[in-house]
Amino acid sequence: MTEYKLRTHGVRKTYGSVVALKSASIEMQEGEFLTLLGPSGSGKTTLLMAIAGLNNPDSGEIWIDGKLATYLPPFKRDIGMVFQNYALFPHMTIFDNIAFPLRMRKMDAARIRKEVGRVLEIVELGHVSMRFPRELSGGQQQRIALARCFVYKPSIILMDEPLGALDKKLRDTLQREIKQLHENLGITVLYVTHDQEEAMVMSDRICVMNDGGIDQIGTPDELYFNPTSVFTADFLGESNLFSAEVLEVKDAAILVRGPAGITIQGESRGIVSVGEKVKFMVRPESVNTGEGDLNDNNAQGILKEVIVTGQITKYFVELVDGTEMMSTQLTRREERKHEIGQTINLSWSKDCTVILTDNTVG
Repeated sequence: MTEYKLRTHGVRKTYGSVVALKSASIEMQEGEFLTLLGPSGSGKTTLLMAIAGLNNPDSGEIWIDGKLATYLPPFKRDIGMVFQNYALFPHMTIFDNIAFPLRMRKMDAARIRKEVGRVLEIVELGHVSMRFPRELSGGQQQRIALARCFVYKPSIILMDEPLGALDKKLRDTLQREIKQLHENLGITVLYVTHDQEEAMVMSDRICVMNDGGIDQIGTPDELYFNPTSVFTADFLGESNLFSAEVLEVKDAAILVRGPAGITIQGESRGIVSVGEKVKFMVRPESVNTGEGDLNDNNAQGILKEVIVTGQITKYFVELVDGTEMMSTQLTRREERKHEIGQTINLSWSKDCTVILTDNTVG
């Protein structure tokens, strides 16, 4: 039997009549970076707090380093936590903030100086040790909060939206820094965010949560290109997601009738039968535009809108029945090849087309 760094089995939590967590089961390997991703109210923070020992589940089990920890007090779980609001002591210097957990563990002064100096160098803030939190920027304070967590080498580090209060540019920088710290130190991190891009950038695996339950767990690539549910396909990134009806089931592909009566070939993520109502998904970057594009799937429509977001240009095309499809392409400096009101062809591969069935279809 594999011994996991962290394992939860059937963890359930209710608040009165509200089910905050249905039956959550996850498994983490040593040194893994796993992100709980989902919209507000999906249960991700409830699960994190149960693992931290800050709320007791109604049922289920939590195992840490092979030991049952479901109802252990937080200080016996060997877990570190980093919050969105930093939680630094305002009356203490940066050195004393980082030294605090070591002093609580009765470490001698010489070793405390060595360990604090070590983590300050890791987060590249050795020059601020004698300052107070109010004298640092938001990004620096968050790095100090990370240092204070790393310094006593907890078994697992839990992070609850630690970058949520920062501006985008700083958030992007700290995402890379946290990922590099994770890789360099080999620490096990369970991370909570509602930011899809953040989850994709930082995670070894992502656990997509919805309505108190776990929808799908996988690598960023698996979730993006091979979602197994309508919710994950729709929530993660941008997608063209449409209702369809199964026409034919072949070994190589599933044939469905999609919007505007077009016939679509795709790969199924479940068992389907002829006549069944399903959905199909294709990512916008997989949709080509142009006369010369020949592919497994083809559609034609009127170009209604073009949006340049910077490095990406989005083309919105209306099919004959009013359905809108989107194609995204890298922005080029040369003159645009498509004009508003023009009839254009759309095409994409069956390998990029996912046929989805679940209880949300219909």
